[in-house]
Amino acid sequence: MKYKIVLLFLLSIGVSFAQNSPNTQAKDSIQKLDEVLLKTNVIFGNKYQAKNRTGSSYYISPKELAKFNYTDINRALRTVPGVNIYEEDGFGLRPNISLRGTSPERSAKISIMEDGVLIAPAPYSAPAAYYFPSVARMEAVEILKGSSQVQYGPFTTGGAINLVSSQIPNSFTGRVKASTGSFNSNQFHAKIGDSKANIGYSIEYLNFNSDGFKNLPDGGNTGFDKNDLVAKFRVNTNANAKVQQALDVKFQYSDEISNETYLGLTQADFNSNPFDRYASSQEDTMTNDHIQFMLSHQLDISKTLRITTTGYYNGFSRNWYKLDDVVFNGTKASIASIVGDPETFSDYMAIVNGSANSDADALLVKANNRVYVSKGVQTKLDYHWSGEQVFHDLEVGLRYHYDEEDRIQWEDGYSMTDGDMILTTDAPLGSDANRISSANAFAAYVLYKLKYKNLTLTPGLRYENIVLNRENFGTNDPNRTGSNLTTRENQVDVFIPGIGFNYKFDNDLSVYGGIHKGFSPPSNQLGQKPEESVNYELGTRFSMKEISGEVVAFYNDYSNLLGSDLAATGGTGSLEQFNAGEVSVRGLELLLNYDLLAKNSKFALPITFGYTFTDTEFLNSFGSSDDLWGEVTKGDELPYIAKHQFNTTISLEHASFEIHLNGRYNGAFRTTAGTEAITDSNGVTSNFIFDFSGKYHLTKYLSLTGNIINLLDETYAVSRVPAGLRPGHPFGAYAGLELRF
Repeated sequence: MKYKIVLLFLLSIGVSFAQNSPNTQAKDSIQKLDEVLLKTNVIFGNKYQAKNRTGSSYYISPKELAKFNYTDINRALRTVPGVNIYEEDGFGLRPNISLRGTSPERSAKISIMEDGVLIAPAPYSAPAAYYFPSVARMEAVEILKGSSQVQYGPFTTGGAINLVSSQIPNSFTGRVKASTGSFNSNQFHAKIGDSKANIGYSIEYLNFNSDGFKNLPDGGNTGFDKNDLVAKFRVNTNANAKVQQALDVKFQYSDEISNETYLGLTQADFNSNPFDRYASSQEDTMTNDHIQFMLSHQLDISKTLRITTTGYYNGFSRNWYKLDDVVFNGTKASIASIVGDPETFSDYMAIVNGSANSDADALLVKANNRVYVSKGVQTKLDYHWSGEQVFHDLEVGLRYHYDEEDRIQWEDGYSMTDGDMILTTDAPLGSDANRISSANAFAAYVLYKLKYKNLTLTPGLRYENIVLNRENFGTNDPNRTGSNLTTRENQVDVFIPGIGFNYKFDNDLSVYGGIHKGFSPPSNQLGQKPEESVNYELGTRFSMKEISGEVVAFYNDYSNLLGSDLAATGGTGSLEQFNAGEVSVRGLELLLNYDLLAKNSKFALPITFGYTFTDTEFLNSFGSSDDLWGEVTKGDELPYIAKHQFNTTISLEHASFEIHLNGRYNGAFRTTAGTEAITDSNGVTSNFIFDFSGKYHLTKYLSLTGNIINLLDETYAVSRVPAGLRPGHPFGAYAGLELRF
């Protein structure tokens, strides 16, 4: 029966991917690309602006986010062409996101922002995104790819993602949502806010927890518990004031306890019991907390001149306590090596799965204890003027930023005794790693927009000056007296140019494109060069009768691709980077949308479709036993990037109810560089997953909600890193209530 459902659904997906409903398009088609000064915390702020940029962009609106009520950012972003993702834990706690072929590991090669502020724990000195904002509390998600992204850095190759948090409402409103379901998963989300003539506020709380869908031999919890609190306050001048001003204060705090591990499964164990976990992962736990303060000032000197300034502070502390190595007969082996070759490491594997007892200190559990700080001030001036048939806009931005990663780690020893882990060595603080990596960065950009009749041009230039430092106190100086201190420093000074264009033949057809320099900062290794590329794109946006969409081709020409030694990809976790040389990434993105009931006044039946093709190739040979990608031969494809993927959604919408069905095809990807066919031994094979959601409005203020994740209960692998195979989320059903007032 389930295969009939799949077949029927496949027959329905031939035509579309929606960025917005036909009604919105009709409204947009009669508007001009107007000279609106945008808020500082957004990239474009709505679908209309996204559709008329000179570079490829996408806006996930509040309505779209509400369709499936996703708490997993991976599932929300799957609807956007050009986004490559590989999952890790099944709940989206720590996503691995790529834009147009950038390395996806820990989303470390894209600029991730919340409300226009860099949100990775240490964006310059340690950009791996071990913290990611909860998408469940977001009002919108903005994705910018391609040309004219000089406004957003430091990562300019693939693009930027800005998560727009819930805004202060214009009048008194509130909402409470609660749901429960499979794996004892629960969500509670409440927010309230109001605005008066000169003040406004909002308060929001989110809790999301689950017992998890994996199984430990001792029956331990494999889930998580996350809390998130956000408060905003605004004071502003009178509406009739000659000079308009507003001051916004934002406070955010979150904490998380998740019983997550880096230890996956061997191929044989995954084939037989994909949701099991080994006994040696029973102590693995991630604890973290995040705090943010933001102070934003907006000054409208006139109707054509606005200056916005934001000061920000992000603090993030975390300790991921997890199995790292195993010792047998005095010889140590990494967990990635053991599960990757269980026959060679059979004695180690017996300790890992708990079938054999071990000596003391056979299991080495590392406390990956780190504290991050990210702070700075940024300001933007936006001035526009116009003539009879021409419009000019000049945007100038400045940012001073400091961030650091403070590591003070240790590695405890355990024995395996009858399937239980027994602590045998309580290691001293800092005995594994004891160092501080930091970055001071000054960034500036200028972006000029010229709109003459139907042509828009946006040349721009970004400047980054970065000083990266590391202080290593050594593993025998927990008090950091500096007796064994070693330091190193690396500096980068770079200009990043770009230009984009958009030409509208009429309201139904436009062509756009551009060229810009791609850049990614190096590490603090002396003399290491940054990642650089030249990126091209050419596309068209169109509307023909009831069908609208977008097609764009892109080509990224890397002169120097950087790889990183991340534990998340099976490395040592040193974060040292290495040069991978010349690489080409080219691809095609397709968006289409169509409403089967466009002329029906009571029902809407939008069908959506999006497709991404990404082709990658190393243009030189390199490698050693230390490199994560191993020995690379010219012509090999990059790992972790799927060549083909598509997403489709069909919805039935009425004033009283709405139902949505989403299907996504995740193409196979390799986990080591190569050209051979992708199999279970060298990669992760493809899967096709369906999600379902529905909502019934009991009254104007109260609705019933329902969600099903993985409707057909497909069992599939999502990654082979950090150490072994990991399953995707199995069938899960969730129901709840939503109250609005």
